[in-house]
Amino acid sequence: MNILIQTFDQMKELKKNYSFSICILIAVGIAFLYPQYFIEYKGFKFSGLIIPLLQIIMLGMGMTMSIEDFMGIIKTPKAVLVGLFCQFLIMPFWGYMLTLFFDFPAEIAAGILLIGCSPSGLASNVMSLIAKANVALSITITTFATLLAPILTPLLMKLLGGQYIEIEFWNMFNDIINIIILPIGVGFLFNRYFSSFSQKLLKILPLVSMIGIALILMVIVAAGQASLKTVGITLLLVVVLHNLGGYFFGYNLAKFLGMKTQECRTIALEVGLQNGGLASGLANQMGKLATVGLAPALFGPIMNITGSLLAGWWGRKKD
Repeated sequence: MNILIQTFDQMKELKKNYSFSICILIAVGIAFLYPQYFIEYKGFKFSGLIIPLLQIIMLGMGMTMSIEDFMGIIKTPKAVLVGLFCQFLIMPFWGYMLTLFFDFPAEIAAGILLIGCSPSGLASNVMSLIAKANVALSITITTFATLLAPILTPLLMKLLGGQYIEIEFWNMFNDIINIIILPIGVGFLFNRYFSSFSQKLLKILPLVSMIGIALILMVIVAAGQASLKTVGITLLLVVVLHNLGGYFFGYNLAKFLGMKTQECRTIALEVGLQNGGLASGLANQMGKLATVGLAPALFGPIMNITGSLLAGWWGRKKD
C-alpha cells in the first residue's frame, strides 16, 4: 500500500491545478489542427505505438498491486460485489441508451459502447484518494474489474454493440489479455519479487504513463479528424453525459443497495472513470481507430477534468 500511496502522490502532483488535463487538451487540439504530423512518418504508422504504450502503462499499474488488493473481496465482499455489479451494468447500458437517442454512424456508436463496456482504471484509484473515499475498496474493484474484462467486455459488446459492428469474442478476449492482463501480471510479479527495483521504476512511470496517454490521444484524434468534424460537438456532449451519468447512477445505485457514503463515492468514481486506454487499444486492434476509437479518446481528458472536480469537492466536504 505504501508503494500505491507514493505513486498516487506523484500523479496528484502532476495533475496539480489540472495541468495534466490542460496539456492533454492542448495536445489533442494540435493533433486535430495538424493531423498529418501524427499519422505516419516515412511509412511508419504511429498507430503502431498504441499497444506498446498501453502495455507500459499497464505494467506500471501492475507494479502498484499487491496481494492485499485481492484480499479486499474477503474483507468487504458486499461492497466489492456491488461495485462490480454497478461497473458492468451502468456504463454499458447507459451508453446503449445514449446511442439509441443520438443518431450516430454505426462505428461511432460502437465506440461509445466500447468505453462503457471497459473496466475502470488507475485514475479511479487516484481520484478516490483525492476524494477521501475508500481507496482500498477502489483498488480491489479496479483489480477484479480488470480481471473480469477479458470475458465481460467482449460479451457486453457482442450483446449491445453487435448491431453496429461485428464483434469477434475470442479476438477481443485475446487482445485484452495481451493489452492489460499480461503486462499487469508482469508488473505484479516485479512488485512482489523485485520490490526495490519496482520502487525505482515507479518514480518515473507515472510521468511516462501520462506522456504515453497524450501520444495515444493525439494519434487517435489525428486519425479520426474527418469524423470529428462531422460529429465532434454532438459526440463531445454524449461523452460528457456518459461520464456524468456514471457518477450519478453509480452513487445512487450504491446508495439504494445499502452502501455507506464513503463507499458510494468510491463506487461512483469506479463507474464514471473508465479505462479509456484499453478501449482505444481495442479500437486499434479492430482497425477502426478513426471511428470506434473517437469516443474513448474524448472520454479520457473529459473524465480527468470531471473526476478531479468531483473528487476535489468530496475531499473538501467535512461529512
